Amino acid sequence: MRGSRQERAQRNVIRRLLWRGPALSDEKGVGLVESLLAVAIVGVALVAFLAAMSTGSMAVATADRRVTAENLAWSQMEDTLGQAYAASYSTITEPAGYAIAITVSGVDGRDQNEIQQITVEVDHDGGAVTAEAFKVNR
Repeated sequence: MRGSRQERAQRNVIRRLLWRGPALSDEKGVGLVESLLAVAIVGVALVAFLAAMSTGSMAVATADRRVTAENLAWSQMEDTLGQAYAASYSTITEPAGYAIAITVSGVDGRDQNEIQQITVEVDHDGGAVTAEAFKVNR
């Protein structure tokens, strides 16, 4: 025989303590839990990326509308300053979604026939843009 019962029991206890399960190289394929975890991580990353893209797209659209309004205001101002000196001035054709208003006022202590303060306000769905200049009667 290979030893007493007590020795065999001790060897079995030692074997159980040292046993680490099957080696990783013996495993084949990817388990369901690992696959689901990978899909969940990719899904969360994709949602975060799409949310960032949406926010960025809205910010770009808002900035684009504001820049268009500013360019429209200064185009109107250039057109107004190029017109003959008058009490009121015509507006350029505004694109859809924008409204142009021109205000002509005198300068304190000066005759309005000598100098005018011209204010151009362009309203758009995101707010308003104002441009101011002076026009002198020469």
